[in-house]
Amino acid sequence: MTTDAQTTPLAPLLPLTTGRWELDTAHSSVSFTIRHLGISKVRGRFAEVESALVVGTTLKESAVHATVALASIDTGNETRDAHVRASDLLDVEKRPTMTFRSTGAHGEGEEWTLEGELTIGDVTREVSFEVEFGGLVETPFGSRHAGFEAQGQIRRSDFGLNFGAADAMLGDAVKIQIDAQFVEPQAGE
Repeated sequence: MTTDAQTTPLAPLLPLTTGRWELDTAHSSVSFTIRHLGISKVRGRFAEVESALVVGTTLKESAVHATVALASIDTGNETRDAHVRASDLLDVEKRPTMTFRSTGAHGEGEEWTLEGELTIGDVTREVSFEVEFGGLVETPFGSRHAGFEAQGQIRRSDFGLNFGAADAMLGDAVKIQIDAQFVEPQAGE
């Protein structure tokens, strides 16, 4: 049974303690896939990501926030990355970050849907991600980590990312893959 009630106590749905869970950046990634020439895919990632998971006592009191530095794009080709950062494509001087702010979630167990607002530059659109809760584990160092995998898709044209002549070479759909580990807050945080 899936719940949509934002006032449902969170503890029976996910075994997470309340508080601000910080992203373990060494064990997390934000990557993407976009079609090139309609016949193959280019894959990349963003190296600089900040995020936190705020766990409240209910879904309504819980939230995820994330900021991605667009200049940290890495497709495995430095020449291509420099071109993507330039003013005729991403224009990271004008659009330095991509931010996500959750607006709701529903599901239970391992399967969830996370809704929110994604902002690139001065354009904000509603997006949703299918999220798999990977579990909660205590490390040998005494900290507890929660793991999540999320997948979603956006259309770059919805965010004003139109690339002129390059539009014919790049697909409009961008698939997003997120692997995230969050570290449980220590008592008193």
